[in-house]
Amino acid sequence: MAITKEIELTKMDSDAIIGAISVRVDTVIKEDGTEISRSVHRHVVAPFNSVQNTEGAWAHTPWDLDTEESQVKAVATALWTDSIKTAWKTKLEAESPPA
Repeated sequence: MAITKEIELTKMDSDAIIGAISVRVDTVIKEDGTEISRSVHRHVVAPFNSVQNTEGAWAHTPWDLDTEESQVKAVATALWTDSIKTAWKTKLEAESPPA
């Protein structure tokens, strides 16, 4: 009886205007090659982790792609041009009222 765990990138969508990438990853548990469990994890990858402090100033830290699947890294690298990064910051700051 062999139990295995597989991670599958099952879906990826992107917003080419602001650069957000929606990622779905399934964790599949198999016993002797037969799937016995599947769990789904979804997350969004963005050009920056952006935080507004109590004075209203923004800090935009580039997203760390080291833990992402290679396909996600490739899309992010192609999609996140300087104009997309600027659009991300502008959209986020415009949608959030000053602190």
